[in-house]
Amino acid sequence: MIHGLVLRWVVTALFGLSALECGRALITKHRPWTMGVNHGLHFVMAAAMVVMTWPWGMQLPMTAPAVFFLLAAGWFATTAAVATRTTTRRLVGGYHGLMMLATAWMYALMSGHLLTGGSSTQAHAEPDMSMPYPAMAGIDMSAASGSGSPIWPNTVNWLGTIGFATAAVFWTCKHFAQRRNETTQSRSLGDLGQAAMAAGMTALFLSTLFPI
Repeated sequence: MIHGLVLRWVVTALFGLSALECGRALITKHRPWTMGVNHGLHFVMAAAMVVMTWPWGMQLPMTAPAVFFLLAAGWFATTAAVATRTTTRRLVGGYHGLMMLATAWMYALMSGHLLTGGSSTQAHAEPDMSMPYPAMAGIDMSAASGSGSPIWPNTVNWLGTIGFATAAVFWTCKHFAQRRNETTQSRSLGDLGQAAMAAGMTALFLSTLFPI
């Protein structure tokens, strides 16, 4: 959850923009059914990230969405390995699988007990709602393990922050490079939708490291 109201609306707008593009592609483009599933999963993911941005999202179930996005990551990994024939498409499919996996990771952080196995220490602890949810998860994990501050969750969060920030720059540059080569201007956002989604993920991962 992001605490700054302005940034919260910015992230909501980024994921809303990507959801609109995924929805438009799902409705208007006649492609193989696998592509329809891909766009549908991205639409659900964007909507889930909007929910995660707001405080009331903390009150919703966490386990089922985490499992759902783990299965979605498996879908993209499978289609990338089986249904595609070029290295570029496999890399893109792998990227989308990692994005679904990152969404499942976010839900695991929000739940906390998904990372600790539901320890009794955590189950009876009263979280401090003034702290970001990842910080709460980190405290619970260290309390459950008794081994001090957990390092690996922060490492994953840093990798997510840097990785999705890089992806946002890549998709933005790719979009404008393609537009320069097009003879007619399309109304589609194209890769800007992917850039918006990656930028939103960057902000969410950054919020797991710093209170923003």
